[in-house]
Amino acid sequence: MADDLTLDHDDPAAFVAGSVPGRPAGAAASYESGDSPRWTPHAIADVQAKAQLGRYQVRGFSTFQRNLPTLDDLVFVPATMTRLPLEGYREDCDTRTVLGDRPGLVENPIELDTPVYIASMSFGALSATAKAALGHGASRVGSMTCTGEGGMLEDEREASDVLVYQMTPSRYMLDLDHLRRADAIEIAVGQGAKPGTGGLLLGMKVSQRVADMRTLPVEVDQRSTVRHPDFLGADDLRVKIEELREAVDYRVPIFAKMGATRPRYDVAIAAKAGVDVIVLDGMEGGTNAAPELLLDHTGIPTIAAIRAAREALEDCGMADEVKLVVAGGIRGGVDAAKALALGADAVMIGTAALIAMGCNSPCFVEDYEAMGTAPGRCHHCHTGLCPVGIQTQDPELEARLDVDAAAERVARFLTATTMEISLLAKACGKSSVHNLEPEDLRALTLEAAAFTGVDLAGIDRPFDW
Repeated sequence: MADDLTLDHDDPAAFVAGSVPGRPAGAAASYESGDSPRWTPHAIADVQAKAQLGRYQVRGFSTFQRNLPTLDDLVFVPATMTRLPLEGYREDCDTRTVLGDRPGLVENPIELDTPVYIASMSFGALSATAKAALGHGASRVGSMTCTGEGGMLEDEREASDVLVYQMTPSRYMLDLDHLRRADAIEIAVGQGAKPGTGGLLLGMKVSQRVADMRTLPVEVDQRSTVRHPDFLGADDLRVKIEELREAVDYRVPIFAKMGATRPRYDVAIAAKAGVDVIVLDGMEGGTNAAPELLLDHTGIPTIAAIRAAREALEDCGMADEVKLVVAGGIRGGVDAAKALALGADAVMIGTAALIAMGCNSPCFVEDYEAMGTAPGRCHHCHTGLCPVGIQTQDPELEARLDVDAAAERVARFLTATTMEISLLAKACGKSSVHNLEPEDLRALTLEAAAFTGVDLAGIDRPFDW
């Protein structure tokens, strides 16, 4: 007993037995680990990086925000006694998806074999090889892709059976002939990864071909404008939509893509202005490049945006006319099926399609290491040094991506995703994936129930504020 309280001859009050070796006398218990919930190693590194750079940090990929409610907080409740499930291999589940079916306004609505299509990602952000592979892959399974900013790439137009042409505020390479060759027109007013700001393409990705298409100097950072030059509000937007309809002779549908910020109001305004399809992009959406603070601290999560958007269409009496497409962090068929059940008519995938092609695949490890990262952890899309040839304009890196192989992977991923959606729909007793509804879901958390209006699991009633 006496040994436990032996006194140090230099300091008669100091404990010897039971003390922590190497800790100064009187030091707090946090001496060794730090463990401040506020000043984490990540927060300290962020401050020190900005102290050296003199600006905010820029990166690509998606949000690293850790506090987001996600679609994982919802589960399906398949048919058991209250209804009958469908036989998995003997009964059909319709996956056909129609967008822009408005007689008198749209002569040729979009008809897809799946409710999943490829997001608007530009040539510039992606290599020409990647754009072509996405087009071929989507076409093989009856899906479609979208140009993104910077004009129509001929490689992608040739590869894509169905192609949406995006019109951005910058109007880079806005071409009347391209409008008329497109199967739909998407007016971009924002994106989920960085709402309230324009596109960003760093100089290392502004190759001669990209520069020629966008009328820009080579290897100079490109920052796109954030507002369209010829409309400022709903009335102006209505005029612009009518101009576009006349330009394409009322043949194709008009989309509007927006980041999820105030979806209850933004969706209603767009619907009333006359668009045929609204693409709502949650904050989990990916990007080629953005200030990191926007990725992590702007917008609202996809799960929270869907209910508000669907209710907005219902409240303004447009739910049967205007279709809702949801995007932002959709990883596969489970996420897509939950989005459909919450009220989406289709989903749009970007990052998942790139990963299917080979993004973050475990090859060319030394090139990942040279950027200070590793396969499975890479988010260096903005650098133009993509080891697998997807997010680059370097000819040697781009050559690493085989178009046919990448297209086949995209096609197989879309096939698997569609199969997952139909499997869940059949389990819930639905003969069409578009018959999925909130009643087929239960929420695992109070927050998920409040965000979506879905009944809380075990309680079978919604939790609302």
